[in-house]
Order: sequence, then structure tokens, then C-alpha cells
Amino acid sequence: MRVAIVGASGMVGRMFLKVLEERRPNVDEYVLFSSKNSAGKEVKFLGKEYEYKELKEDSFDTKFDFALFSAGKDVSKKMAPIAASKGAIVIDNSSAWRMDKEVPLIVPEVNMEEAVHNSGIIANPNCSTIQAVVALKPLHDAYKIKRIIYSTYQAVSGAGQKGYMDLKNGIKGEAPSKFPYQIFGNCLPHIDDFMENGYTKEEMKMIEETKKILNDYEIGITATTVRVPVFYGHSESINVEFEKDFVLEDIYEIYKKAKGVILQDNTDEKIYPMPLTAEGYDEVFVGRIRRDYSVKSGLNLWVVADNIRKGAATNAVQIMEEMMNKNQK
Repeated sequence: MRVAIVGASGMVGRMFLKVLEERRPNVDEYVLFSSKNSAGKEVKFLGKEYEYKELKEDSFDTKFDFALFSAGKDVSKKMAPIAASKGAIVIDNSSAWRMDKEVPLIVPEVNMEEAVHNSGIIANPNCSTIQAVVALKPLHDAYKIKRIIYSTYQAVSGAGQKGYMDLKNGIKGEAPSKFPYQIFGNCLPHIDDFMENGYTKEEMKMIEETKKILNDYEIGITATTVRVPVFYGHSESINVEFEKDFVLEDIYEIYKKAKGVILQDNTDEKIYPMPLTAEGYDEVFVGRIRRDYSVKSGLNLWVVADNIRKGAATNAVQIMEEMMNKNQK
């Protein structure tokens, strides 16, 4: 089993390496690819030194079983089809293929069965969407979701290394280089580019990806996404309206059994999810569960996850592991 890691020197790429070290899937050989700028540099991985190799069009001429991509949309658009044509199953972390009708958009806890319908490329969803659908899928199965209102509070690491450094440098009073305004001590209701409809691309990603992953295009969804001065961990206030009514106690029971979910909801003890305590974990944390009394069958949730782990690297590795297990059966 040979696995290529494309964009291995970036923030998510380095997390790929960390998650793979922890989980130790049955892989015989890894090859780490990077841009020309990082090629030749070395990184310690699995107890030995690996050299970053420059990504080229012939990089996949030697057979790979899987290729984990996190090198940006443009690289993925060009290189993922090449890798797939040479026999690799590409799991791509960029936005390049997510809404392509021929490419499955996968969160293992939600719709892993759709992964088999691939032509060599599987898309990893947007980080904010991943944690949301992990929390929403068991509720959708039980009560059928009619409408979702997303309000997100997203960490600077979601904007990559430059976003991370804007907060770190902003603490020291330095001007931002990634964000249009200072992020330290501030909130920016602006993630990705603005579109003609007044939404940002990030907001539309959440809307469209949620429908595709849940395979339900009738759900009404709206979103406001906000960048906040937190290094790691996206937080989301999710308001849901169901077709069916529910008993609040049953919601807790559903989450106690839900795959990939950790329930943290004890207001008497001030226990609820926070980005600070979710950092470093692969699960999605759910709390502040309460009925929305403004509609007949409404519910409020507070959902937090490590955006670089479950929101990116871990989700991709989980997809690969599930595909490996299926191929070995």
C-alpha cells in the first residue's frame, strides 16, 4: 500500500502526518510532495526523516493506492485527475471538487456509503460543514430537518498559516497580511469572497455542501460565517427546525449513541463545548441543547470541533481507512 501526501509541508499537510502517526493505518510507503519552495527539505515522520519531493505532472507515474491532497484548489484541479488516471484514489481537501456531481463529498460518520461511487476522486468537505453534519445527521434521521440557521465562529487557522500568523502577530501590534482588518480583539463577518447574492463563498459552501452530504435538497438553509480571534477550533450556533416534533430528553439519548460525537451539556456545572478544550480531538462536541420556543419543532445546538483535525486532516484519513478496509474485505 503506497500513499502520496500532496501539500505535506502546509498546515493541513503537517496535520496529515500527525494523524497518520497516531492512527497507523496499514501503509507500506508514504511519499511526501510539496511545492518547489519546500522541495528538498526534510521532516521527521514515523521515526525517520522524509524529504519533501517537488510535485510534478509525472509524480504519480509510480503506482499509488491513495493520494491525500491539501495543496489548494488550483493544484487539485490540475493534479488530482492526473493522480486518479494513474490509479490512485484521491481524497482532496480543497474546494475544487466538492460540488461536482460526479465526485462524492464524504464525512465517514454521515455518508461513507457514497464513497464507492467515485471515479478516482473523493472530496473532503469544508471544515465548518464537516462538524455541522456530524451533529445534524442523527437528528435528520430521527425527525427530518426542515430548516437550518448556521452562525459560525471560526478560528484563524482555517485561513491557513497566514491567518494563524495574523492573530499571533496582531497580539504584538503588527498589521495583518491575510485578513483585511486586524483580527486580534476583533471579529470579521467575512470568510472568503463576497458573492453577488450578498453571501460569502464560505456561507454558500455550508449551504450547498450540507444539502449534498445529507442528500436532501429540500432543506432550507442560511448561514453567517465569522472569523474570530481563536487559533484552533471552530464553534457553531446551529438552529434547526424539524418536520416532526421531539422530546428533548430523546435528543440527549441520540447524542450519547452518535458516532463521532461527544456530548458536553451540563449547565449546572458550566460544562459546554469550547474551542480550547476541543483542540487536539477528532470528535465533534455538542452542547447547549435547548428547545427553540419561537417555532413548533425548533432546537438550538452549540457545536465545536478542531478545524484542522476533524475539519480537515482526520476526516480525510478516516475516508482512506474506510476505503482500505473495504478493499481488504
